[in-house]
Amino acid sequence: MWLVKVFSVIYFTACAAQDSNIAVPTLGDVTSTNPLPTTTEATTIYEPPLPSLQLHSAWPNVFPSEKVEFKCSVTGSADWTFTWYRNTQQVQDPDPNVSLSAEGSTLTITAATQAYHGDYSCKAHHKTFGVTTKSNNSIKLTVYANKPKPTLTRSLTFDKMFPGELITFTCKVDISSGWEYLWYHNGTDAIQTTTTDTYTIASLDHRNSGQYHCKAKRGKHPFFTEESDTTALQVSDPPKPYLKLLSSWPDVFENETVEFSCEVDSTDWTVTWYRDQNKLQEDDQVYIADSSLNIAWINQDYEGGYACKAHLTLRKVKSGFSNTVDVTVYENTPTPTLNKVLGFNPMYVGETVKLNCSVNVASGWKYQWFEDGIELPASTETNSINLALSGQRKYSCKATRGKNVSTDFSEEIQQDVHEIPVPSLELITTWFDVFPTESVKFSCGMNGSANWTYTWYRNTQEVHADNVVNVVSDSNGATLSIRSASAEHTGLYNCKGHLKDRSVNSNFSSAQHLSVYKKKPQITLTRDPAYEVMFRGESVSFSCHINESFGWTYIWSKDNAPLLASKSKYSLNSIEPANQGVYACQAKRGSDPAFLTDRSQAIRLKVQGNQPKPVMTQQPDVKEVYTGESVSFECKVELSSGWRFHWFKDGTQLLVNSSSFNISDADSTSGGTFECMAIRDKTMYSSQHSDGRILRVAAIPVPSIKLITPWFDVFPTESVKFSCGMNGSSDWIYTWYIYTQEVQADHTASFGLDAATLFISSASASRRGQYKCTAKLKSRSVSSIFSERLTLDVYDTKPRVTLMQNPVHHVMHTEDSVSFSCHINVSSGWKYLWFKDGRLLSESGNNHTIKSVVKTNTGSYQCQAKRGGDTVFSSDQSQAVKLDVEERPRADIILLTGWSEVFSTDSLVLRCGVPGNQDMWNYTWFKEGQPINLPYSKRHTVTPQNDPEQSLYTCQGIRTGRPSYSRSSDSFKTKNLLLKRRVLLSISGCIFFGMIAVFLGCIVLRVLRKPADGEERTEEAELFLSMAQLKDRDNAACPLVQYITDTELNATFKEADENGTISSETIPLPITSQEDQDVTSESQDATEKNGGLVSFK
Repeated sequence: MWLVKVFSVIYFTACAAQDSNIAVPTLGDVTSTNPLPTTTEATTIYEPPLPSLQLHSAWPNVFPSEKVEFKCSVTGSADWTFTWYRNTQQVQDPDPNVSLSAEGSTLTITAATQAYHGDYSCKAHHKTFGVTTKSNNSIKLTVYANKPKPTLTRSLTFDKMFPGELITFTCKVDISSGWEYLWYHNGTDAIQTTTTDTYTIASLDHRNSGQYHCKAKRGKHPFFTEESDTTALQVSDPPKPYLKLLSSWPDVFENETVEFSCEVDSTDWTVTWYRDQNKLQEDDQVYIADSSLNIAWINQDYEGGYACKAHLTLRKVKSGFSNTVDVTVYENTPTPTLNKVLGFNPMYVGETVKLNCSVNVASGWKYQWFEDGIELPASTETNSINLALSGQRKYSCKATRGKNVSTDFSEEIQQDVHEIPVPSLELITTWFDVFPTESVKFSCGMNGSANWTYTWYRNTQEVHADNVVNVVSDSNGATLSIRSASAEHTGLYNCKGHLKDRSVNSNFSSAQHLSVYKKKPQITLTRDPAYEVMFRGESVSFSCHINESFGWTYIWSKDNAPLLASKSKYSLNSIEPANQGVYACQAKRGSDPAFLTDRSQAIRLKVQGNQPKPVMTQQPDVKEVYTGESVSFECKVELSSGWRFHWFKDGTQLLVNSSSFNISDADSTSGGTFECMAIRDKTMYSSQHSDGRILRVAAIPVPSIKLITPWFDVFPTESVKFSCGMNGSSDWIYTWYIYTQEVQADHTASFGLDAATLFISSASASRRGQYKCTAKLKSRSVSSIFSERLTLDVYDTKPRVTLMQNPVHHVMHTEDSVSFSCHINVSSGWKYLWFKDGRLLSESGNNHTIKSVVKTNTGSYQCQAKRGGDTVFSSDQSQAVKLDVEERPRADIILLTGWSEVFSTDSLVLRCGVPGNQDMWNYTWFKEGQPINLPYSKRHTVTPQNDPEQSLYTCQGIRTGRPSYSRSSDSFKTKNLLLKRRVLLSISGCIFFGMIAVFLGCIVLRVLRKPADGEERTEEAELFLSMAQLKDRDNAACPLVQYITDTELNATFKEADENGTISSETIPLPITSQEDQDVTSESQDATEKNGGLVSFK
């Protein structure tokens, strides 16, 4: 409320000041030059100023471990303290990543995690007035989760850069700002640090080649980003252009055209042309197109040395000068000089005149020859002209070069020509190469002229007639005949004509060469294909070859019988076994007479009727291989040769054509059914498929190690047996290891067949460890990996046997249960032996229990443990435990209700006691074997209400000491005991008094009645019935029926029921009371007599 009052005073004061035109300064008017009049008495009331929040760090977005500093201030006053807020929650100073200045005006945050992300604001508290300002503004602080990674790019991305080029690398950090950039070349320390994100190499040279990368930093305590990916820079020299002269010569005449091309390896280059190292510009005569230069209608102004340079225009790169080509330009065209070489005049047809036309200036000339103004076809500098039949000819020449340069005509040379005919030599027979004994005939003539004689020449030597050679001349010419040629007739033949009437000889005729072989030609018979055995359906051809001369026809035979064929090749398509035989050939030519060669060698053709079947073999020859093994298959056709083989796996053809197929490193995909077949290379004849062979590839099994003996922990001298197996296979041998050391056989360690078992006959501490095994195939170099490890523990000493008794009492009582247990706390598999007084008992378990001890069980007990089969290991005997057994006392039941009380009571009182024992007992009563739910009592009362059925009763003594209970008493039966006693006593009384009454009556009758003499005496009636009479009377009533109830009449009195047992014990307990026995006997007699009195007569 006081703050409201202060603000109200300030407000009214301000209003009063406005009314009186007096200016009231605010906190912001600290520089006012018009202070308030000192005479004013108004109280100044002002609003608390808003604090100014500033970020003193360079950026509001930071990364982990960067520091941020905020500054909060109130203008014009220092009497303030400050409180800071993040997302409206006050910032606490105890945070180790947050620190505040003394007054709280400066907040420094180390942005460890993104938890410091948020909007920061502050409030000011006046120290004197206690005024708290509002928050003015907030500044959002962004904290990124991870360091940024810069992106490095190049301004030029060409694969090759050239010296002098400018390149700029840009290191881009897309997040936040304020970065300085560090630049690295070939992984060395930073080559430069820049405040901008670019690094420029203004003029590249070869030293700038290499790998570049960058990273960024910022802050006083620098924060570094991740390093960028590297980028490669290659700096190479520009290619040197090659200047090529496309026109034919570098020395030219005016108006000729000169062409150049400038060749650079790459198509990206443009070309600049230079003459005498001055740049050449296009004009009317100079045409520049891409990399070519054409100078048309050249003149002497264009004479000079030409070169070119290559430029990459976009990149401002240029090469050095190319090679230089010097161009010479002549002003005037020369005149050729014509000369005659060894010429004479006149000349005859057939002679040759040789003319020479020469130009002494420049080169590259072509010559034109003219005869009588007509151009001749020759174009060389020298022209040899065969003279034709003519009277007179004039020859001249001129030279040309290119399309635009031509000289004037030379001076003319005149030549007179006379024609001389040339004889014509012809071979009348067909062949220029003949064999011994063949005939040859030549002819020589002058185109029908008859004025010539002829001379024959062989190898420039004149030929004369003899017995073999004959020369005949006629008007048409001359004939040279060789009747039987021989080697001496070999040579170059020509002829020469002579005019008969003048000494003019013709030139030699054209020469004909005659070859005469030294011997007959050798004829060669070949067969294609040349397989030793062919099969039905294949094609075969025989060829008869003579490598000399031509014009042959051939004679074929099979088994010396002629065949209808005359060509050099004899073919059989789809042969059959009938085509088998011996084939030969012979050649002939000519007709008058015919020339025959010798017969060729014979070739036998064998034809097999059945299609062959390849045999495929496998190495190793097993049905199953293991991964990593090499397997090779070989396919073989026993008959003939020339087979190309094809392989199939699971019906799919493989890319293998050789006779063998190898699998160098078998794996699970290598298995399958493999077949092969063969095809003839030339005839494409196919064999059958071989039998399939199934290859199974299995992983090398891991050996299975087992402990044959049952226990992994054994004792000294105990035997141990391990087995190592490969799924029951006997193809392996085994190696055993304990840890990494191989187990060797010695006096206690031995191996079974193939080391498949390891037997340690007597274990010791040195055998303790981890056992493993490996397997190796006997027949192949296949080894398995190690089996799993089995750890064998060998104790240092024999085990200790402990015998315990439960319950632990030195004296037991009959019917007590006692249990002995034999303990070994180590290992397992033990069998136990029990001893009583040193004698072996039949018990075998680790427990020996006597459920109900008797006195004969008294004795000293011990046990011993053993285990093993073939070799038994036994422990020492345990300590002896003494057992004493005493007889358990028996409880007795006594009937306390006497004979004198049978008529005064309806209940029976029974008492239970343990005779001969002075200890305190509690007693439990049992009715028909079931405990009676009453408090423990020494006495038990039986009444008709609680026992209407008159049951069997037993009792047992119970106490807290030992023995804790007695044996049960004999059973006691209460069935109608009181009634029976009453009945017996009544019967006894009746009999007694009846006998007395009868006796007295008899005496009285005897005395008082005397029969008369002679009177018939009737038989006296019997007072009592006899036994027989009683049996005959079924309806005789019992005189004691009034004493017996309906229940009693319906009861069945049988001896077995009355003396039945109620105790759970197997030994029957007889009724000990003589009185009870008498009652029972009396009851039985009464029942048997049907309740009546029986006469004893």
